Amino acid sequence: MDNVDLNLIIALDALLTENSVTAAARRLGLSPSAMSRTLKRLRSTTGDPLLVRAGRGLTPTPYAASLRARVHDLAQNAQAVLRPRSDAFDITRLERTFTIRANEAFIAFFSVPLLTIVTATAPGVRLHFAPKPNKDPAPLRLGPVDLEIGVVETSASDMHARPLFRDRMVGVARMGHPLLTEVDITPQRYAACEHVVATPKGDVTSPVDDALDALGLRRKIRVIVPGFPDAVRIARHSDLIALVPRSCLGNACAGEGSAAAGLEEFELPVQIPQLTISAIWHPRMHNDPAHRWLRDCVASLCAEAYPTARHRPVSAPPPER
Repeated sequence: MDNVDLNLIIALDALLTENSVTAAARRLGLSPSAMSRTLKRLRSTTGDPLLVRAGRGLTPTPYAASLRARVHDLAQNAQAVLRPRSDAFDITRLERTFTIRANEAFIAFFSVPLLTIVTATAPGVRLHFAPKPNKDPAPLRLGPVDLEIGVVETSASDMHARPLFRDRMVGVARMGHPLLTEVDITPQRYAACEHVVATPKGDVTSPVDDALDALGLRRKIRVIVPGFPDAVRIARHSDLIALVPRSCLGNACAGEGSAAAGLEEFELPVQIPQLTISAIWHPRMHNDPAHRWLRDCVASLCAEAYPTARHRPVSAPPPER
């Protein structure tokens, strides 16, 4: 092992990313036969098959799957070390695609302002907003996602994070809803309403339910939907109550103009923790000047546009701070 060929790391990263000899060869500009020989060398070096036949394709062995993230980081770091470094960073000449993973509300509220900044400052930059079906940090570790917006999870303790704003959950109901006819919204009256719950994974338990449970109360959940915009739309056209982050109100949930008209938000009758919404990225991107520019753009927009809330119609324009 004194003469380890570090090119094998680059090849293994391509193979574990593509799960295909042909695709990995294309990725590295090699012939399929050359990549097949490299895979044979990798199997001999590691003592593991690494990729095995599964139907018409290949699938990684458990050992190979356990190596994927480490190998990818090694390959990225090796390429970064050998890449020419220029102290002069010209954002106007940058040609790059940034993938940002965020929920629907954030994308609806901030995609246009961010695009405006990018168009004016870095016309060669392309934005790819990716859906967020879960909070798995693997896309950040493996590279498909450059920046994630959300709450930092314990499983992502190796990531860098920059707080963007504090958020809190509020209730939303249609104008004239019986719950809103009295100033005092008690836990009992709140729990007695029928509710629409937004959860991409189908898990309906939340801190609100824990707080109500401590009082011997339980929400009547009538509808479960995958996202907060869906919950808001249902609340606007029914007697169901929605529970949403305050940041997703205004134009974010239902589109431009007066799409959110006819709704009113209210403070919850139980105490639950606030949320810290952060920009999250992998350490390998921390010192990248282009990535730092993107982070600064997002942080600036959030600082200017995040709506603070009191009891008022949702259709009112959010104040700036």
